[in-house]
Amino acid sequence: MRRHEPRLLIYSQDGLGLGHMRRTSLLAAEFLRQVPGASALTLSDSPLGQFFATAPGHDFLKLPSIRKAGPGEWEAVSLSASFRDVLALRRRLIASAVREFDPDILLVDHMPHGAMGELVPALRKLRGHRAHVVLGLRDIIDDPGVVRRRWTAEGAYEALEEFYDEVLVYGSDDVLDVAREYAWPQGPSQRLAYAGYVCGRPHPRARRLAVVADGDRRGEANGRRRRDPMRPPTVVVVAGGGADAHPMMAGVLDAAEAVHEETGARFELITGPFMPRARVTELRRRSKQLPMTGVRRRVHGRGRVARADLVVSMAGYNTTIELLNDGTPALLVPRSGPSAEQRIRASLFAQRGWVHWLDPDLLGTSAVADAIVRALSTPLSPTVAADLGGRTAAVARLTSHLEGWPKLELEPVGT
Repeated sequence: MRRHEPRLLIYSQDGLGLGHMRRTSLLAAEFLRQVPGASALTLSDSPLGQFFATAPGHDFLKLPSIRKAGPGEWEAVSLSASFRDVLALRRRLIASAVREFDPDILLVDHMPHGAMGELVPALRKLRGHRAHVVLGLRDIIDDPGVVRRRWTAEGAYEALEEFYDEVLVYGSDDVLDVAREYAWPQGPSQRLAYAGYVCGRPHPRARRLAVVADGDRRGEANGRRRRDPMRPPTVVVVAGGGADAHPMMAGVLDAAEAVHEETGARFELITGPFMPRARVTELRRRSKQLPMTGVRRRVHGRGRVARADLVVSMAGYNTTIELLNDGTPALLVPRSGPSAEQRIRASLFAQRGWVHWLDPDLLGTSAVADAIVRALSTPLSPTVAADLGGRTAAVARLTSHLEGWPKLELEPVGT
């Protein structure tokens, strides 16, 4: 007999980005759609708090914010207390939430042991309980050698083997074999499943890229409108949260005049809420004499992205997958470091014809201008379709462990 309604508890350590928060919000909303009457609680430490719109039945518990200062090094974002004190407080809050909320499913986002091992005490208390413990992981984490070293040093492999019933990878093994690249032990490797990429529903103006089965790889978009040759192209430059996007956006501004002279293109910059205001002010000042329609400090609007002829973007997971979902041609300019995650994603996705990309070490004016002009004039040619059904597929696996509670019939994957 059930003690309460089905409950999903999500742990999401997001630092100063929006990616993990966006992905876990989508999964929580999908869980509540598939299991009407359920509850979902997210433990998150984003300084923006509950940033994305949420569904009825979903709430957030804000942890004191921390950020990664370097490999294995963390610091508090707002509190003046020592990191040691902040970490101890977070451990107690997490353990208390797990005990009092009493979840049926614990979904841990990205870090099997939590920041600096803060999840381990709560995970130990769950052993032998009825909760199904799942690690949700994007496919590309960092350079495989870096991941192996950090996970070994921080005890992540031990946590993975000891505490987790299942691992869901938000990606495809055709792009990256997680168990092989990150040298997983045999046990967790056997409990791993690929769910596909997690994204929301396509924008109403979405133009999905087609893959032609007979080998004709023209890559025309399904129902894609042809651009009026008399209308200058629109290039929208986006950056997700934007904390480290200034070099990319400054490089685009440097190249804007040359691109405009060759193509007539006009640009719009959407910096994201985490770009420092001084940097935004600088970009606005520089843009006044350029072919620009505006510089906005916010998260990009999907309507603008869907209407664009080209999006120039960093290569974070969520921004990239939403671009694939809407079918908007994209030129990815990944961050140069400290993580290799974005560079690896941009390269692997470009190999499949899903995006164009530019190495971040090549942000000179002529190289950026040439890349934008080439992306505007060269249609993408996908060689294989991206699996964009991760939102429904991942949650279907989670809800399969609930017994005695009515669930909705699933919609078709990818809608």
